[in-house]
Amino acid sequence: MAQQHDSSADENQHEKTTAVARSRRSLRVAAPAAPDNRATRRAAAVKNRRSPGRRVAVVGVIAALVGSVAIPAFAAAQSTPETRTVQQLANADAQSLVVASEHEHGASELDRSSYSATTEAEIEKKQAAEAAAARAKEAARTASYTSQSVDLSVTGPGSGDVRWPLAKIDHIGDGFMARGGEHQGVDLLTAGGTPIFAAASGTVKVSSEGYYGYGVAISIDSVIGGKKVNTLYGHMRYGSRQVVAGQKVKVGQVIGLVGSTGRSTANHLHFEVAINGTKVDPLAWLKANAS
Repeated sequence: MAQQHDSSADENQHEKTTAVARSRRSLRVAAPAAPDNRATRRAAAVKNRRSPGRRVAVVGVIAALVGSVAIPAFAAAQSTPETRTVQQLANADAQSLVVASEHEHGASELDRSSYSATTEAEIEKKQAAEAAAARAKEAARTASYTSQSVDLSVTGPGSGDVRWPLAKIDHIGDGFMARGGEHQGVDLLTAGGTPIFAAASGTVKVSSEGYYGYGVAISIDSVIGGKKVNTLYGHMRYGSRQVVAGQKVKVGQVIGLVGSTGRSTANHLHFEVAINGTKVDPLAWLKANAS
């Protein structure tokens, strides 16, 4: 009985052990397997290696899109004429200048009469030509007048350093500062052809057939009493002048004949006197100094 009891106990114990063992195996099968750390690291490494590739691909796609837009615009900008550099423009202009020069090679020279004088030398030359033309015109105009025969042996009345310019005066016309102050001399009326004498010794400054409104006129520079005195004789007869500019004359010397040239309406001598450049009353000066 005791052996049977022990046998039964052993069997029970064995069954319990077997049940526990089965329970443990079932637990091992049902429980999830623990993760393998090495496999996890390999998967992460592979993932990391793949990520840069994707980023590069994305960047490439973006660059391609930008290039497709920018390249046509850049090409269009390059094709516009405004993008030429200063050097290119200068070279282009220089080339056009060379072509123009070659094209005009052998062309006739410009006619100098087609443009005006611009330099000082050209202006002086032009003025000299105009003066010569004026002299020729005046000579042609006065050629119709017969040169007056003047008795050079006669002298003006008086014996002093200042003398009257006429031996005979019929009438005194407009005086100094007449006509509203415009008349700078005195009008001594007498017959046409009457001899005119130098009122003082000196050097002829002007001797002209057409001296402004004075017509045929002569002026003489003198020094009297230490003062510079200029005497002027206007409206003389054409062709009657007996002295030239620069010539020395003596007081009372015949210099021409009374006429009515220039701005004149009757035969008379327009006589002026300036002392040190200032006009004075010639009639009062003659009365005070002529003898």
